[in-house]
Amino acid sequence: MLKALIGKKIGMTQVFNEDGGIVPVSILMAGPCTVVTKKTVEKDGYNAVQVGYGEIKSYKINKPELGHFKKNNVNPVKILKEFRIPDIETVNIGEIYNVSVFDGIKNVSISGVTKGKGFQGVVKRWGFKGGKDTHGSNFHRAPGSIGQSSYPSKVFKGLHMPGHMGTDKISVLNLKVVKIDADNNLLYVKGAVPGANGNIVYIYAADNSGRKIVK
Repeated sequence: MLKALIGKKIGMTQVFNEDGGIVPVSILMAGPCTVVTKKTVEKDGYNAVQVGYGEIKSYKINKPELGHFKKNNVNPVKILKEFRIPDIETVNIGEIYNVSVFDGIKNVSISGVTKGKGFQGVVKRWGFKGGKDTHGSNFHRAPGSIGQSSYPSKVFKGLHMPGHMGTDKISVLNLKVVKIDADNNLLYVKGAVPGANGNIVYIYAADNSGRKIVK
């Protein structure tokens, strides 16, 4: 059985554990996901399944995309994602997976895109201290010297500078599964998940080291 799903971040809240302590949790809408197609070593060079998430009207996608779904007799979906698995014989085209695939799973690893912050200076983007805020100071939130005057007379690659912040793809490993609500297809995990509410996330079952398990 596939142990990975496409989902959506709903938000954050808090729940009480068995000892009465408060646990901050992120709520995820995990699935339902439909298996759209399978890829094999013989034909494609690797084993993988392509799953889809989110309904979409046929007229909102182009003809090649629509043909991809019609070929396998599945309904069009908004999001497509490949998950590589060694044994694809256990998964069939058209099967629908929901949050119940995580029954018995203690930890998950989640990938998503962080919130966009726009153009930011070095104080917010990199945590620079900045200069004094006292009267007469002309150095408050500037980065300071960024290079050398005579040699080598260049700015080194990788130097922390002002620029675009956020919208980075990151993964959070080994988040503890707190609760599974199968009736509403919700997954509660301890801690924060990247992205704003409503963002698409990719959820993988994980072992104790945080390594992703997809089967």
